Amino acid sequence: MSNQIPSTAIKALREKTGAGMMECKSALVESAGDEEKAIEILRKRGLATASKKSGRVAAEGLVHAYIHAGGKIGVLVEVNCETDFTGRSEEFRTLVHDISMQIAAAEPRFIAKEDVPAAVLDKEREIALEQARLDPKNENKPPQVLEKIVEGRVAKFYQEACLMEQPFIRDQNKTVGDLIRQLIQNTGENIRVRRFERYKMGEGLEKRVSDLGAEVKQLLGSD
Repeated sequence: MSNQIPSTAIKALREKTGAGMMECKSALVESAGDEEKAIEILRKRGLATASKKSGRVAAEGLVHAYIHAGGKIGVLVEVNCETDFTGRSEEFRTLVHDISMQIAAAEPRFIAKEDVPAAVLDKEREIALEQARLDPKNENKPPQVLEKIVEGRVAKFYQEACLMEQPFIRDQNKTVGDLIRQLIQNTGENIRVRRFERYKMGEGLEKRVSDLGAEVKQLLGSD
């Protein structure tokens, strides 16, 4: 099989193993697309950190509401686990609360890299490449160097836009994904962020722009 592994296969393997996207792609290429062999490869490399827990059904958990900034920002998030016992635990509830605070503060647009639409990623690459080309410091640099610059900027985009890749607001040395993987190890259960919505007061509304001078003239009956 060629290196063109379907993104759906990569995503499915990632969900089952907890390994990174590039590691999953590499394992699928090496196994010629055979998922079970790819899982074995990842386990031998010590990358299947969740030991296939991510493939198990997670239908319990918590829907949490968080209000921030005096009612100016609100977050609804659903985080799933496998059992009601874990869903009611203090450790799980703390994680869900921390995730909702993260969403309020860091404004992620997607849960994981795999959730970024191809069109959005293509546009980010296009913008990054144009910025690299226009930068005088990159004048006369070969295409492969520019491509590395683009990949670096795409990685930064992932860190800013994807919840799982964002540095945790309470500990910048960890990502949100690291927190979830740690609780997976602690509980032995599959845990995942299923969906979230972030609301900001007045977002998307056209704000009224007032002309105080004109209003005063109007009140005084002046032209």
